[in-house]
Amino acid sequence: MTDQLKRAISAAKTAQANDGQAEATRIASSSAGDQTFDMSESSYKTSHTAIRKARRFAMQGLYEWLVTDRRFDVDGKLGWKANAPHDIAARTRATNAMHTVHIGYYHEMMRDIPEQIEALDALISQHLDREVDKLDTVEHAILLIGAYELQNRIEIPYKVVLDEAMKLNNHFGATDAHKLINAVLDKMAGELRALEVQADTNANLRTSQKAAAKQSEANPVDSIETATETESAIIDEPTASNKPRISANKANVKRSSASKASANISDFKASKKNANDTKD
Repeated sequence: MTDQLKRAISAAKTAQANDGQAEATRIASSSAGDQTFDMSESSYKTSHTAIRKARRFAMQGLYEWLVTDRRFDVDGKLGWKANAPHDIAARTRATNAMHTVHIGYYHEMMRDIPEQIEALDALISQHLDREVDKLDTVEHAILLIGAYELQNRIEIPYKVVLDEAMKLNNHFGATDAHKLINAVLDKMAGELRALEVQADTNANLRTSQKAAAKQSEANPVDSIETATETESAIIDEPTASNKPRISANKANVKRSSASKASANISDFKASKKNANDTKD
């Protein structure tokens, strides 16, 4: 046996021992409840964009978990069951540049969502017209993230949760999948965030009423008076001579004419002549 081969065997044994020790430490810390992640790791971003990227990586990690460990475990089939969520997270961090990702939130989702999978699926199934296992895997992963945030991350507004789910679907999902995702999460928000949804509805109503009041003050309109004036203008429309039209059928309307005026003058002259003749 050559020295090179001996060194390789020794290195393999050392690596195996280290892996075993690391796994034992992980199991012990997990059972003791010490498996926590620092949500404010100073070496990584914690902005809204960083949280959005954490959701994207979590969606991909959950998808991988759902089609490997989760599927074989639920179906009771023989297959690859060595792809635990924490392994997926470790591999993702090792193979991706994640300096712009909120690592703490990514680890939280990769840890808590698989642990709460039964409860989250129960929430989702209440608003589905099919079984959860009939969902497309991408849609399932997105709904899991949305349900988790609605239930556990109360500091994130429910509208933000719905909007981020739509963005995940736009990035990874099918074209029409947003209809199902939005409908399910919207109904779920009405249950899990009832006070927040009601407060938002009332705020929108007050905003609409204020806008309508301002518009009314800026442009006062009396619709009844306007309609009356319009109708009056149509009925009494003046002619070109600024006189109201008179129907020819109205015989009782008196008319002045030149012939009648001449007759009146003749009668006046005749009566005056008769008066003079009487005096004479």
